[in-house]
Amino acid sequence: QDTQLRSVDLDHVIKLLEDSDSKDLEKEQLKTLKKVIKRFENGLPLKDLAQVSEILNLCAEKINEQEAFTEPLCELIKLFGLPFQKKKFSDEVSYSMAASKSIAQLGYLMRVPSSQVRIQICKCVVSFYRSEPPRKLLPGYQPTSANYKIQMAELGGLAETLILSLALVENQLTEKLWVLKALQHLSSSGINCRLMMKAQAASRLCLYLNGVDPSGQLVFRSSEILWNLLENTSKEEVVNQLSSLECVHALKEVFVDLLMHGFRHYDRQLRNDLLVIATLLAENPAAPMIESGFAKLLIVLATFTEVKIPNPLVKGLKFTYSYEDFELKKLLFNVIGVLSKDPGAVQLLSENDVMPALLYYVKTNQKPGFHNWSAAQYEELQLHAIAILASVAPLLVDKYLSCQANTLLLVFLEWCIGQDPFFGQGNSFHGTGGRGNKLAQMRYSLRVLRSVVSLYDDAVNLNLCDQGAISQLLDILKYAANKSKEKEDAILLEIEADILFLLSALCEDDLHRKELFSYEGVDILIPFIQMDPKKLHSGLGHNYLLFSALDCLWSCVIGCYIAEDYFLEKQGIFLLLDLLALKQKNLCNIILGVLVEFCDNPKTTSHISTWRGEKDQTAANLLIQLWRQEELELGVKRDRYGRIVDMKRPIASSFQKQQEVIPVPANCASFAIMEISENIRAKLYALLCKLGFENLPGLSAKDLVTLAIIRRYIDFKVGEVWSELCAELKEEFRPVASDEEALKVISELSEDTGRMIAALQTEVLESQNRQEIQEEEKTYTKIQATHKQREMVNKSWENFLTRTSNYEALKKAKRLQEKSVEASRSKSKTQNGAVHSTDIKGLGTTV
Repeated sequence: QDTQLRSVDLDHVIKLLEDSDSKDLEKEQLKTLKKVIKRFENGLPLKDLAQVSEILNLCAEKINEQEAFTEPLCELIKLFGLPFQKKKFSDEVSYSMAASKSIAQLGYLMRVPSSQVRIQICKCVVSFYRSEPPRKLLPGYQPTSANYKIQMAELGGLAETLILSLALVENQLTEKLWVLKALQHLSSSGINCRLMMKAQAASRLCLYLNGVDPSGQLVFRSSEILWNLLENTSKEEVVNQLSSLECVHALKEVFVDLLMHGFRHYDRQLRNDLLVIATLLAENPAAPMIESGFAKLLIVLATFTEVKIPNPLVKGLKFTYSYEDFELKKLLFNVIGVLSKDPGAVQLLSENDVMPALLYYVKTNQKPGFHNWSAAQYEELQLHAIAILASVAPLLVDKYLSCQANTLLLVFLEWCIGQDPFFGQGNSFHGTGGRGNKLAQMRYSLRVLRSVVSLYDDAVNLNLCDQGAISQLLDILKYAANKSKEKEDAILLEIEADILFLLSALCEDDLHRKELFSYEGVDILIPFIQMDPKKLHSGLGHNYLLFSALDCLWSCVIGCYIAEDYFLEKQGIFLLLDLLALKQKNLCNIILGVLVEFCDNPKTTSHISTWRGEKDQTAANLLIQLWRQEELELGVKRDRYGRIVDMKRPIASSFQKQQEVIPVPANCASFAIMEISENIRAKLYALLCKLGFENLPGLSAKDLVTLAIIRRYIDFKVGEVWSELCAELKEEFRPVASDEEALKVISELSEDTGRMIAALQTEVLESQNRQEIQEEEKTYTKIQATHKQREMVNKSWENFLTRTSNYEALKKAKRLQEKSVEASRSKSKTQNGAVHSTDIKGLGTTV
């Protein structure tokens, strides 16, 4: 019998199946198929796959009229669930095309109108992922690798075919569940997921979600596949497929059913998974969340425990306070945050009391827990609610004010810096850095205030200031600054920066509020401006904090003489110039702006003039250096001495010169005007105007050359504007003779100014050159005198040595000395005076 089985001729079987369907022939065909099944009961060889697939196809065609072929077809399909057999290691690659086509053929067989066949196909696909070693190997063969059939399924596009086959089993629950089970396994692969998405898998699966299924497998398996699609393909593409009204309705119905009737742990988990998918849909503006009523349902669910207003949408719903319900609550808060980005949902948020529900959590944590939530869970919900409030509050300003939200937040912040014992858990994302303290609560409360204050709504800001917000914010800032001295972290820096922003927004353009800020505020600001420059690159947020401090200085101090004078007394201008001396591009612009504004105070210029930096650098020298650095970055043409090169456009940047002439309306600024705000040269010019251009200390000839350009900055800029005007006119009009003559004179005047400054620069350089030559000559004269003195010393030393070594020379020197002494004596005799001899007898030296 074994010999007979081994000798089964597959070509003969194919021919036999292709013959006409007589009754006797049918028996022969079935008998032959049994032999084939028996022959390959331990696995199909790779080399025979193509022929076996053809046999499968022929059997499938016969089933419509001859049901007897159903069982052999199922048995043959079952063989595909066994590991394929290979003779050589290279067979897997050699027969990959045949293998992928044969597995793809399984998907096409789903067209066979037989529940038994379809289920067997799905079981076969599932067995790819649960491969077991064959009971008995064919002689000379060995099984293929465990993942071989999975790879061939990917190559053959089986997943796409099975998705399409869902339409065939739409009304057969058992078959549908088996197809979903097979797809659940296939969707673990990114390749399969992409194939499934080509067949609109997401929308097809979502539409089947609310089908009748007592077992609950339909929703479970469909949601599992949807999750795999989201993880393994483009999330945007999946969301787009789910964004039809039919899909959203189906998702809503299943969610509501699980919410109201799902009491098992598994049902609650599934409900939460579907809510995450709904949240992703809510992020898509094209998804009809509002039209379907799903958005309103989710908003009501998010607030029904905090706002005790009966709503028919949630009638009979009760929370069990299990972990899954806790997750549900957080997900619902998250949905509110997502919906707040949709302008169409603002009305829903207002009508369904979202504001009072979120403000319900803005209160002190007096109890260890809340209702049946644990202390850690309540804290997490509290922080999440306050975080969402920051997104919702700017949209519902009227509700915000009517609920007295400012008062609640200020009282809550007072508790945050109070001494009440509280030990934050810091377990959640929002609780980061809040373990054992109230920093997380403070951080998110300040974010809410920041979001509403940044609207610059007079009613909100007046309400805050009337309740003493400025004084309270200064107290909180002082508290945070003291905490930072103990240990700096990103959260404390964020808190400090947010408070500085709040103060800036509240005090801007209001003198009375600036006066409230003045003394205490300046004392707190000074340490921020004194920040160690090394910290600016720490990555914790010091850079952002410094910018916030400078912005606060600009908004809260400038314009109030009391605050300005106190800042000057505290040597604040020196600190600003120290920062400016770092020459950091991102800092220079704002610091120069602050200094220019400060110069309206007459005391400021003396402070700027008095400042000295490293190596006794003056403020004027620093400003000129910044000008040169800016021009270098802008690509302004200068020669190696810093003189003007282009007489027509002396201060034009390289980018400015590349711009074509574009006629613009009269109310639009031209490029020459716009360029003023895009670099710091105008601010440098304004500052040097305040200091004066004469007798500036600490300037070199190079600085004076640059200063000559800065001094005529406005003239050059006016010339640029006229140049643009001329070019625009010539583009569209032909000026009359008188206008053309006037334009020519103006153009020549601008060029003459350039030439005059260039000549002045040359004169400065020549004067410097002459001065250097004079100093060089003086230095050379000093060197000559030094050399002459050194020669005289050397000659004196040589004479001394000669006298000590040559007695005749010593006697000669002695005679010369005596003659010199004699010659120096007065010729007139002193009357009645004692005469003292100046000679020392026996002396043998001439020194």
